[in-house]
Amino acid sequence: MSSVTVRVPAKVNVQLSVGPLREDGYHDLVNVFHAVSIFDEVVANESESITVSVVGEWADQVPVDDGNLAVQAARALAKHAGRAYGADLVIRKAIPVAGGMAGGSADAAGALVACNELWGLGLPFEDLLEIAGDLGSDVPFALLGGTAVGTGRGEQLSELPTGGVFHWAFAVADGGLSTPRVYAECDALRAAAGAEAPWPQADEALLAALRTGDAPALGARLANDLQPAALALRPELAGILAAGRDAGALGGLVSGSGPTCAFLAADEEHARRLADALSESPSCRTALTAHGPVSGPRPA
Repeated sequence: MSSVTVRVPAKVNVQLSVGPLREDGYHDLVNVFHAVSIFDEVVANESESITVSVVGEWADQVPVDDGNLAVQAARALAKHAGRAYGADLVIRKAIPVAGGMAGGSADAAGALVACNELWGLGLPFEDLLEIAGDLGSDVPFALLGGTAVGTGRGEQLSELPTGGVFHWAFAVADGGLSTPRVYAECDALRAAAGAEAPWPQADEALLAALRTGDAPALGARLANDLQPAALALRPELAGILAAGRDAGALGGLVSGSGPTCAFLAADEEHARRLADALSESPSCRTALTAHGPVSGPRPA
């Protein structure tokens, strides 16, 4: 096989509860992940070495050196296999970069699946999941897809069956936000307020809404402990959140570490109307629609 193509989805965090800072520098989390139909495509071509190139709307914001997480994933897989494999990776970007939708993690997951197939390794999903956990907290879910509850630093996953399809509109802001910076701001805001970080707990009402496909109930329970920090660093996001509320979203929040804002819609047509309204917001670079849950990366 000379080439393998894998399509891998973005995610939205419908609940992100952030606990105390751990000794290892991470936070204990309850992270309810939901994969949505905005996809990057990772193509792995035969090569003597591991290289990467990026095309698409966000290509100029993605590193093409050792800092690229897909390159790190391919190298980690080759190391796990015990051979010096090569792959020329081509990433076709559609997931916003540094936007809180795990685009880099998605590309890493796509590279794991594509190279496992290209190199004929036949490694089971469990092995890929173990490698993914070493690459980053969001990579295991990017490999899994669907809807899942993540604990620990987000890498310990429990799949959550959902009772229907949820429709979303996403407002993508100009520029990105560094995830470590947002977590640091969250810690700083809590310290300034003299508030101890609570132990994170899953919202049972939110999980029930996902299981039953109840979009209004889910919209009312959307929550992100990182949102105050993202708003402190990017105050203009408050205007985007207000625009979504004014346009009739069932609920809205900053996705992950931001700055992308996610809005739950009643149906596909409502999502399109929300996106049209959001695109008029001065701080919105572009507005996208999607549905979820969708499956994780698989070879095309």
